[in-house]
Amino acid sequence: MSLLLRPRAALGGAVLAGAVLVAVATALAVGTVPMSPLRSLPALAGAGDPADILVVQRLRGPRLVAGLLVGAALGASGCLMQTLARNRLATPGTVGIDDGATAFAVASVVGASTSLAPSAMALAGAATAAALALGLAGGAGTSGYRFVVVGLGVGAVLGAVTSLLLVRAPIDAANAAFPWTVGTLNTRPAAAVTLLGYGLAGCLPLALLIGRRLSVLRLSDSVAAGLGVRVRAVRLAALAVAVVCAGLAVAVGGPLGMVALLAPEAARRVCGPYGVPVLGSALAGAALVLLADTAGRTLAAPVEVPAGLVTAVIGGPYLLWLLLTSRPRRLP
Repeated sequence: MSLLLRPRAALGGAVLAGAVLVAVATALAVGTVPMSPLRSLPALAGAGDPADILVVQRLRGPRLVAGLLVGAALGASGCLMQTLARNRLATPGTVGIDDGATAFAVASVVGASTSLAPSAMALAGAATAAALALGLAGGAGTSGYRFVVVGLGVGAVLGAVTSLLLVRAPIDAANAAFPWTVGTLNTRPAAAVTLLGYGLAGCLPLALLIGRRLSVLRLSDSVAAGLGVRVRAVRLAALAVAVVCAGLAVAVGGPLGMVALLAPEAARRVCGPYGVPVLGSALAGAALVLLADTAGRTLAAPVEVPAGLVTAVIGGPYLLWLLLTSRPRRLP
């Protein structure tokens, strides 16, 4: 049966890769200085009009790279989280990981007794939130529903901590921390983007390897253990990779809501419902973030709408539909 499904998975991967290319071409061409792909793509390579090269390489290019990395990290993280919890609602946003990363990053920016960089603090916050949610839910073998519910509570508490930090911070510090609360690629720290690139280069291959074992865990823990899978080790490894991807992504783009929810679902619909589509989710996430960022900076120009708001507008109705149509039982 797996042989029959491979062509669809390969075709789906090609479709998602094509969507990323379309998103890249759109992000480079659309803006306050519109240009056709015949101008923007050569400018990306350093050829063509000097003004086009300046716009593409200095303004749109770095933002493009940040969007690709953030989207891929969130997509892969969401895929691992959903498979790990056997619940389509389990994402870094719904289990408190994004809120933890945001709270710690904001604490770093407003100077709450720490000198660590926002990237390191975001990663620490993501790990803290995941540990709290997992511990309060009952450990690595807990049900996906309980994990999501406990994670929502942890996220609410950490969201309140973020609000308290912003209220008590000086106005300049609060303004500097604001991008970490809304989800935007407008103020992307170069060091954080570089760290995300290295982190994703290490985590994505691990996620692909872990995904093969997680596909067995979708049946049940007992079946997976009978097949020789070290269930607890695989669960903890998947959670660790998901936390690192989400934490580093938030350190660059802030909490881009719904990306980790929408990307795995899109990958499953395109590539097929079997297996764990880590790579497809990463591609779908990259395309979604790029298109959302492009729409946010162009539709209401000269006012820029944060990409996180665009993804929330897209993902909110889908989340409501998912809640209304899902059966009240655990996913297999």
